[in-house]
Formats: sequence, C-alpha cells, structure tokens
Amino acid sequence: MAEAAHDEPSCSIERSLLVLGERWTLLIIREIYLGKHRFAEIQASLGIAPNLLSTRLKTLVGEGVLRKQTYQVTGSWPRDSYHLTPAGEELQVIFAALQQWGDRHRPRPLGPSALRRQRSTGRPVHVGFISDDDAHEVAAADVELV
Repeated sequence: MAEAAHDEPSCSIERSLLVLGERWTLLIIREIYLGKHRFAEIQASLGIAPNLLSTRLKTLVGEGVLRKQTYQVTGSWPRDSYHLTPAGEELQVIFAALQQWGDRHRPRPLGPSALRRQRSTGRPVHVGFISDDDAHEVAAADVELV
C-alpha cells in the first residue's frame, strides 16, 4: 500500500478519489465484481486501451484494492489475474450507492439493469445511513458532516 505523504489531502474523500476517481478505475472494478479477472476479459468488456488498463490495474494493486494471482493456461506463459482485496470488497457499498442514485436520477426507460436483494430472504435492499448506536436507518436529511 502507498505510504501517506505530508502533502496528502486531509479530506478522506479527496484521498479516496486519488485512487478511485478516474472513470476507467470504477469500471475496471465493476468488471472484477462481475467475475472478469483476466486482463484480456476486462479489456474486451470495456474496450479500454491496453496501456491504460495496465496502468489502472497497477495502481489498484499498489493501493491495496486488488491483488494479483498467477495462472497459466497449458502452452502459454504465466499471467496475472486480478481479484478484490478486503478493501476492494468494501467498495461494494459505493457501487450500490452509485447504482441507486443512477436508478433514481438517471433512470433507464426499461428500468434498472440490476436489483439488489438480500441473499437469505430475497427481499430488496438499499443503501442508507445506519446509526452506530442501535443499527437503525437514519434519514439522509438528518445526517450532518461534522
């Protein structure tokens, strides 16, 4: 993981965007969430230039969002596949929030492209603020940044 610099922004949102704020970065992580782990799969799915994909993957590995795992197809050179670290897994809530926002404010005429449901019950879920004290949902209007 990268070491903190003295001139690093004090705002955690800004620090996060230094790693995640580029458009391709979030799309790459989305593809890995969807089960595409090999360079060629990610590149084909996104249509991203190889040099750009290589740079973004290197950054995500260096920042601890992804980890590399070597694989080898018979008759080929060993290659790397890319997998989410625990830090990468935690981004799921950010993706859910972006999807939720897009479904509300940038809806498709055909409706949402995906729905989020609780595995154990099949009931719909949404992203919200949860109180640390008693684990109840707090309305966004009742949340302040201190």
